[in-house]
Amino acid sequence: MQDIECVIVDWGGVLTRSINDSVASWMQQDGINEQIFESVISQWLGPAAGLEAHFNPIHALERGEIQVPDFEKRLAQELTLKSHHEFDHNGLLQRMFDHFEQAHDMRGLVYRVKKLGYKTALLSNSWGNEYPREGWDEMFDVIVISGEVGMRKPERRIFQYTLDKLEIPGSNSVFVDDVKMNIDAGVEVGLIGIHHETYEKTRSELEILLGTNLE
Repeated sequence: MQDIECVIVDWGGVLTRSINDSVASWMQQDGINEQIFESVISQWLGPAAGLEAHFNPIHALERGEIQVPDFEKRLAQELTLKSHHEFDHNGLLQRMFDHFEQAHDMRGLVYRVKKLGYKTALLSNSWGNEYPREGWDEMFDVIVISGEVGMRKPERRIFQYTLDKLEIPGSNSVFVDDVKMNIDAGVEVGLIGIHHETYEKTRSELEILLGTNLE
């Protein structure tokens, strides 16, 4: 059994329901073609790291390097160009985040871990969204939002920043995220990774690592 001292969790897709389901619901409401949206996102995620700020507004948004209205305009322009249908950029991202529903089972799991005496932290890549922070003071010892610190997952420095805030080494920390690439990056820094897919699977893996029942 590992000598675990803290559990670090993601927000979107871990403390909320599946991001894919939430985004799909938003696209249906806004009349956005799924294939066109995915092609825009794939295009932006492609260029090399040195050109990210220019070509990749997603990474720039996550680091807080561009403002939400600027990102919304660029996204709406690309969607309009590819679909030949005019999209309103005003409130585009907020309409998306309106479809994000809290995962109450995962929130409860974090609360139970915290009550057992472990440190807890939130580590989230932000798209400039307002987070539902009610109860966070009781849930987390440390909160790290990418746009507020100018770093993003899977950059190594944001993991180290979080660990420094916790004052706990990576080898004594569990990191839960729904994106495999982020988990892989965290493991490279020394964290113990749990790739979140379902509540039951994550709870079971945490129980093994912590050596206790979390139901």
